Amino acid sequence: MSSDPAAAQSPATLRKSVGLTGVVTFGAGTAIGVSIFSILQPTAEVAGSGLLAAMGLAALPMLVFAVAYAYLGSALPVSGASYEWPSRFIHPGVGFIIAWLRIVANVGALTILSQVMLGYLSMVVDIPLKPAMAVAITAIFALNYVGVSIAARLQSLLMGLLLVALAILVAFGLPKFDPALVGHPLETPPLLMLATVPLMISLFMGIESAVEIGEEVRDAGRNVPLGIALAIVLTVVVYGLVAVTSLGLVGPEVLATSKAPLLDAAKAALGDFAVPLIVSAACLSIFKSMNASALMFSRSLFAMGRNGALPRLLGVIHPRFGTPHRAILLAYGCAMAGLLLPPSLIFLLLAVNVPTMLKYMACSYSATVVARRHPEIHARAQVRLAPRTVVAVGYAGVVCALVIAVLGVEADPRPYALIGGWFVIGLIYWFAKGRHEMRGETNRT
Repeated sequence: MSSDPAAAQSPATLRKSVGLTGVVTFGAGTAIGVSIFSILQPTAEVAGSGLLAAMGLAALPMLVFAVAYAYLGSALPVSGASYEWPSRFIHPGVGFIIAWLRIVANVGALTILSQVMLGYLSMVVDIPLKPAMAVAITAIFALNYVGVSIAARLQSLLMGLLLVALAILVAFGLPKFDPALVGHPLETPPLLMLATVPLMISLFMGIESAVEIGEEVRDAGRNVPLGIALAIVLTVVVYGLVAVTSLGLVGPEVLATSKAPLLDAAKAALGDFAVPLIVSAACLSIFKSMNASALMFSRSLFAMGRNGALPRLLGVIHPRFGTPHRAILLAYGCAMAGLLLPPSLIFLLLAVNVPTMLKYMACSYSATVVARRHPEIHARAQVRLAPRTVVAVGYAGVVCALVIAVLGVEADPRPYALIGGWFVIGLIYWFAKGRHEMRGETNRT
């Protein structure tokens, strides 16, 4: 019997409150966030008419990551999966460092999302940026505190409203589609299209989000991999229709010079109605991405607390709401501290993307370990792949993640310095904790 008071307060399991719809909307809802409203401009500037082909190329590494995540998520569903899997199948220190660096990524993501959302909202309402960001972050964590089922229902509602808004744009825009504006999608040199991949991949990041709440998903062995597959299909369809419509309305040259590319495309189809539609769509899209990010952030801290990598008080589950409330409160405090970060989007995007790629790399390698060394877990996977295939996919994921992680150094080295400093602090904490535990063991013997 455990003598740990924190463990004694916690139920054995988290409450299973999320079904297939929640898995799909958490995945697609995280991916279809801020990027669709901002990524068209720099991609059109680099790739021109090759924007659609560049989007397809960017989806390829995410498909590799998604297969690895779906395989592990069906075989071993667990909350805080990006910490739990590397800890178990590589080394506890690797799992800790991945989750530790993800603190920076999660704070950066919530800062970006709230900043861009309020930027769009300020087009129609004059609001102070920082206080409004604080209110939005507080609202998101309050919803997550009182129950994952509430967060999941909100996610589904917001996803539905967003799809309605984007469907209006596509429905009114496609009849005005001009093929001459699009140009030939393959006329862009291949190297230029490849250069957009590190940027465009942000369109699809988060598609695997539901694995982070694996213990809170009903029939997770089925719903997690199926939900990831459906989220990919939904995301590709939405992005494809919106990108084709935008190109056919204004062309790549206009998108490349626009500060609000989706808004300018919508104006060509909808006139004055474009502003309230796109502003509403942006706010809905970003708010649901914040909801999913807050959920993943808190579950990672919960998993680290439950396993003792962080103070075990973080592993306590609320007796009424069935949520890791103390982990949620710590995640909230970290997110509020993110208001002090530099406002540069390039800085913040790299602070998010680099730890995320390291997470993908560790989890992809974990899939190879399961396939090679744990036949009993491999047999439970409902993603029916031969061990050799899983190993090939896992190693491909490792290579893709590593290449993408290092490609942003020239854009802004400051996030790498921040991540490196946070990495050193994490190592110091890890080894100090290990020495303290060894000393405790020695004293008991």
